[in-house]
Amino acid sequence: MAQWVACARLHEAPERMARWLLMCHDRLEGHTLALTHEFLAQMLGVRRPTVTLAAGVLQKAGLIHCSRGVVTILDRRRLEEIACECHRVSREEYRRLFGRLPNGEPLDAQYASSGRLRAS
Repeated sequence: MAQWVACARLHEAPERMARWLLMCHDRLEGHTLALTHEFLAQMLGVRRPTVTLAAGVLQKAGLIHCSRGVVTILDRRRLEEIACECHRVSREEYRRLFGRLPNGEPLDAQYASSGRLRAS
C-alpha cells in the first residue's frame, strides 16, 4: 500500500497510467482492456482531462491505442520502459510472495537466469 501512495505522490500521470495499464495487462488475457478515461482517472487519483493528456502521450509514442472505453496495448516492452519503477517493484513482490506472475504463469527462465531471483 505504501508503494501505491508514494507512486501517486512522486510520479507523473503518464508513468502511473503506464504502470496501471501494465498491472491490468498482467492479470487479463489479450491486449485489449475495457477501460474508460473516467475509470482510469478514479484509479490514478487524477481528473479525467489528465488521463486524456496522459493517454495522448502514450498513444503518440505508439505504446497504446485508445478508442471509446477501450485501451489496446501495442508495445508492452516500451510501455514497461515508460512506466515508473513501481510496476517492477510490485510485480517482483507478487512473484516473491506467490512464486508466479499475476496471470498465473510460473517464474520464467529469463527472470530466474537474470540473477534477481532470491532463494526463499
